[in-house]
Amino acid sequence: SSDGATLHQITLKDPAYPFFVDLFFKTWKENDVIEQWSVIRHSEKGAVTLNKYASANLYFFNRDYYLTSYNGSWAREMQPAQTQLRQGMHTIQSRLGTRENLHTSPNFMLSLDAPATENSGTVMIGQIAWNGNFSIQFETDVYKNLHLVAGINPYQSAYNLKPGVDFETPRFIYTLSFEGTGKGSRNLQNWMRQNNLLDGEGSRLTLLNNWEATYFNFNQEELVSLFKGANALGVDMFLLDDGWFANKYPRDHDRAGLGDWEANQKKLPDGIPYLVKEAGKQGIKFGIWIEPEMVNPKSVLYEKHPDWVIREENRPEIYFRNQLVLDLTNPEVQNFVYGIVDNLFTENPELAFIKWDCNAPIFNGHSKYLEKNNLPQSHLYVEYTRGFEKVLKRIREKYPTVPMMLCSGGGGRTDFSLFRYFTEFWLSDNTGPLERVFIQWNFSYYYPAITMCNHVTNWSNKPLKYRIDVASMGKLGFDIKVGELNDKDLNFCKSAVANYNQFKDIVWHGDLFRLVSPYDDDFASLLFVNPGKTEGVMFNYLTNWRYLPETTIRPVRLQGLDPDKKYRIAEINLYENQRSPVDATKVYTGDFLMKVGINPNVNLSRPSVVLKIEAE
Repeated sequence: SSDGATLHQITLKDPAYPFFVDLFFKTWKENDVIEQWSVIRHSEKGAVTLNKYASANLYFFNRDYYLTSYNGSWAREMQPAQTQLRQGMHTIQSRLGTRENLHTSPNFMLSLDAPATENSGTVMIGQIAWNGNFSIQFETDVYKNLHLVAGINPYQSAYNLKPGVDFETPRFIYTLSFEGTGKGSRNLQNWMRQNNLLDGEGSRLTLLNNWEATYFNFNQEELVSLFKGANALGVDMFLLDDGWFANKYPRDHDRAGLGDWEANQKKLPDGIPYLVKEAGKQGIKFGIWIEPEMVNPKSVLYEKHPDWVIREENRPEIYFRNQLVLDLTNPEVQNFVYGIVDNLFTENPELAFIKWDCNAPIFNGHSKYLEKNNLPQSHLYVEYTRGFEKVLKRIREKYPTVPMMLCSGGGGRTDFSLFRYFTEFWLSDNTGPLERVFIQWNFSYYYPAITMCNHVTNWSNKPLKYRIDVASMGKLGFDIKVGELNDKDLNFCKSAVANYNQFKDIVWHGDLFRLVSPYDDDFASLLFVNPGKTEGVMFNYLTNWRYLPETTIRPVRLQGLDPDKKYRIAEINLYENQRSPVDATKVYTGDFLMKVGINPNVNLSRPSVVLKIEAE
């Protein structure tokens, strides 16, 4: 195909009826990635009901199978669990309608014969790329054969397919690595940057966000004063979060205002254009938060259009964060959601960034639009997801390049299908850096660092340096009151942002090697190496604050270097007058660093260490 992949199509026909299934296999040889999906069609006289319609149906004939799947909840995203698959059925699934990976991730690893390690073993790593109810079934029989079926979850989703209409299932995307999980994750990261992620080989904006600094309580002048902080830090942009909109029911808390997307006149008498202009005066760009698929019952939108809301009239409304979901099966609602974004850009052509949130799942799912058009309610979950994608396609046709963050109360939306429209995602509302080491570690198996938004906040009592070092391992942002920093902390922030700007391309576009796992040791160590193997940046974080003997942290063997090149290693992001035990004058061969290693000297007084590696 035109994008460098090879596409195979196999057409199956029912022996008795004019019913066809086209199986598609799209293979990316360079990255060992396969996309699988099916197209279902028929030429019967009437509609045919599809009760189960999978994207992939695979068989494995190995000795043993070890599945890594991920559970979670708000602020506890991507918690791994390994299960040895024995006789029976094990299913990974979501039935939430939206925000579908709040509790379960569509990502998985399947190790064949024995548990894979970072650098050894055979492992399949992938996901079902569907922003809706998904299901991946792993069925093992008495002969130790494994049958994998992945696709849209058939839960309450029987679909009436008319003759002559194609039903295309979502992509099941995976890689097979014979060299452990490290190779498999680099396959997926490279494929995503090169072939799936919007602006995957481009750059991203560092930012200052106001959410944890102000929450809903701010005014125009207070925001403008925060712009100076963004300028002082040296970041690219200021991001205005929730609370800027609605007048009849002002958005002063999360119980009102969602759906009424006009600037709040009390907080922002001069509107968003004034803020964009004032940010420009400080030499920074301006971005904004929206949650356009949602509505508070306390809103003008809800009063005017109760028929636009997914709800059952005869049952009590169930709220999640005091809100309900708009019915994106309805083209009028699609126009409304598109219009929120279009109006913002029409009024503010220089608007530089959108943070797109989605906090509520679907409860008591019922569509007034489907009812009025005599369509089955069992189409709701499928058509909602398709409607959302139609909106995103329209936005990207008119605004192809503006960066957009995929946010869903944390990592509630992370399927590959959405990264054709979004440049990055918010991993978790938990910005505590110790938890983030683990959360970012688990997401890194599936997503390149350029997609990962990491903010420095006051969520934890860990040192500022530790917080910034952890957040630098992706797309760096701040969510603090810069004016409240003392001189030492401000100077450190400035130097850390300057350092980040020097090495960010290595993190965004380099190969990632997970060197020491925080699950196996008292610290974590990760290394990013540029494609030419001439530069690298190594992040080391203490993860156990008990009193440890200094000798417990030994030399770490590096990976991904050129054995014949000579390298120097220098510690960066040092706080004020801190002295480093790492000798920047020493020269090491890549061979030595990969066979013997270097000790980053992580300890209670040096809980985070960032090392810059450069070839001579």
